[in-house]
Amino acid sequence: GLCLLILRLFIGVHVFLVSCALPDSVLRRFIVRVMCSVLGLFVRQTDPRLRDVNVRVYIANHVTQFDHNVINLLTSCNTPALNGAPGFICWSRGFMELGVTGSRAELVESLKVYSSHRENPPLLLFPEEAATNGRAGLLRFSSWPFSVLDVVQPVALQVQRPLITVSVADSSWITELLWTFFVPFTVYQVRWMPSVPRRAEELSEDFALRVQELLAMELGVVSTRLTAADKTEHMKRLRHTSLLPFAPGGCPCQPLAARPRMPSSLTGVAPEDVRIMAMAQRVKEVLPHVPLEVIRVDLAQTNCVDTTIANLLEGRVPFFPESKEAGTDLPAPSTSQAGAASGIQGSVAVPSSKTATKQFAKSPVERHLSLQERKRALYDYARR
Repeated sequence: GLCLLILRLFIGVHVFLVSCALPDSVLRRFIVRVMCSVLGLFVRQTDPRLRDVNVRVYIANHVTQFDHNVINLLTSCNTPALNGAPGFICWSRGFMELGVTGSRAELVESLKVYSSHRENPPLLLFPEEAATNGRAGLLRFSSWPFSVLDVVQPVALQVQRPLITVSVADSSWITELLWTFFVPFTVYQVRWMPSVPRRAEELSEDFALRVQELLAMELGVVSTRLTAADKTEHMKRLRHTSLLPFAPGGCPCQPLAARPRMPSSLTGVAPEDVRIMAMAQRVKEVLPHVPLEVIRVDLAQTNCVDTTIANLLEGRVPFFPESKEAGTDLPAPSTSQAGAASGIQGSVAVPSSKTATKQFAKSPVERHLSLQERKRALYDYARR
């Protein structure tokens, strides 16, 4: 793999220079495609006769960060740069710069002006707006690519690679390129589908959903309602989980004062169980009347402190409130935590004269006030 990587780095420079020197034509695409086969990139296409020369917008699923380069080896097309700063890197990767940095409405108007000139190559758009491995399902298609023109042509893209997974979430394009050079080969399978026109009085959202369903059926995957924003939020949660004090791979540079002390009784416990126990203690501080075992069981399913707190407060998890004596076996908080807690209680102006109750009150008003007290205390504790 290392020998292939070093050899293909030198060959890749020649491929880049050839692609920049030759004008866009059938000869250029053939030469670059043959040279890419030396780099381990093999491109196959199915039903090329279905490709409509009159269609100005191609819609494809997004698997790798080089999908537009691969399809450009088969036909002339341009993909606008949506993310990343414009410049040499953007141009060298094969993206088209429109100079639009505003909203999606401005981008659509610029693409309409671009498509109105028949001499310009067709547009290749990725409505998913984020790459997936293409195995489970398609992300929800954005509606703006379907607002450019009334006729689009779907393109189904599948990628296969031995030994190493094709696409890794939160990986940079440089890392993906190096892994492509490292493995023996990567096969891109491009399947052209019949063009799809917009129906009469059909909204862009419905048009996008219909094309998404067609692509999902062609690929044999599920058409999901998850968006690129959901993927971004999921990656944030994964990074946050990996940085927890007891999580595997946590930040080693975290100050010792900020790390909770591990009780001696937890020595030899699996890291996953220790992480669940640390999260359970955080939930226990917010909801002291909830038994610790109930918290651990729900955390094992949700793996999220906020979701578990919401489940307990909204009654989705049944439990019997425990008394003050039941919580005496819990480890005592450190002096710094106790000082912070006392400072919070002294600085928070509670709406009623009594503090947060240890069990749910009978009156809805009292329950609401108790919840507000806990929320204010948590906010002040987080600020401190």
